[in-house]
Amino acid sequence: MVDEKEIMLDKVRGCLFGGAVGDALGYLVEFQSAEQIRMQYGENGIQDYELVCHKACISDDTQMTLFTANGLLVGFTRLCLRGVMGKWQDYIWMAYKDWLMTQDKKQQTNHLYVKSWLLNVKELHQRRAPGRTCLSALRGSECGSVEYPINSSKGCGGVMRVAPVGLYLPKHIKEIRKVDQIGAEAAALTHGHPLGYIPAAALTHIIARCVFSPGSMDMDQIVEEAIKITAEIYQDNGYRKKFTAIMEKAVWLAHQDRGDWEAIREIGEGWVAEETLAIAVYCAVKYQNDFAKAVTVSVNHDGDSDSTGAVTGNIMGAYLGMKGIPEKYIQPLEIKEVIEEIAVDLFEDCKMSECGEYRDEKWVEKYCTGNYRIYLE
Repeated sequence: MVDEKEIMLDKVRGCLFGGAVGDALGYLVEFQSAEQIRMQYGENGIQDYELVCHKACISDDTQMTLFTANGLLVGFTRLCLRGVMGKWQDYIWMAYKDWLMTQDKKQQTNHLYVKSWLLNVKELHQRRAPGRTCLSALRGSECGSVEYPINSSKGCGGVMRVAPVGLYLPKHIKEIRKVDQIGAEAAALTHGHPLGYIPAAALTHIIARCVFSPGSMDMDQIVEEAIKITAEIYQDNGYRKKFTAIMEKAVWLAHQDRGDWEAIREIGEGWVAEETLAIAVYCAVKYQNDFAKAVTVSVNHDGDSDSTGAVTGNIMGAYLGMKGIPEKYIQPLEIKEVIEEIAVDLFEDCKMSECGEYRDEKWVEKYCTGNYRIYLE
């Protein structure tokens, strides 16, 4: 008998671990050209980690993804215990302000809610090429939104971190379009161009379908639906057609008999959000039953390899589950214990209530006081 809960947990874990795997693999070659990658690693490009102190290092992409999840869990815990909460993206914003403290020691936050327990993980205080747009936006006092953009950036720093929205919010919001829009709002906190946040809505949709509609749709169908629904949500936006065009091009290329290096070069380099998602979609559609192939192809190109790797890993991990990720990529992964904790918490969720007698002290330390500390190998 199929255990649906076990399947869902496997997919949630797969999404977060998959994103970290792609991130860590791509981080090694992020600023190298395709020619440089092939010269160093051979015709197929990089296929395995280069370990630092026996660890595969993650970048700001995974860091911010974990803080996204932390913000969501703080928000829902507040709703459970106090009966009220603000907008989901408000808690994500405050978590990002906490992340900023890990990158800039001069920064302090005075927000009203609990600080993220991830601040207690010293490994997350490493600077791993954080995006300039994220840093500058978070140093400001006001967050951006779709309605009131904070800048005109369409960099990939918004889309690369929103996977937890698709992993988590469909449990609390029945209408998937609303979930997609919150994914876009999470990106718009720091990236104000429509092509900076529209891809985040589409990625949120893809992740949600991979996790909450297991087996009922293949990757082609999931992506096709994501393109359609995103276009409907933003039908009045002048950039909707450009987004749809690059996504459809990625799907078309995935079904052509063409080399991956050449195909990805036709899509772009992944420095901007629509190219990041399109490259990930190309890899996920073409190699939808092979996590390793999809992720390795996604990082071997000119451009932002860690972000294209992270997004591809999120999608493939959500689609195939943790069981689809080769163990060789998991064991040396940096902060894998933290990733595991966050994944399980997204799945288990807050079980306390305002008037109930049940109390989970570990959960309180994580999402009420922020005092929780974890032992890392």
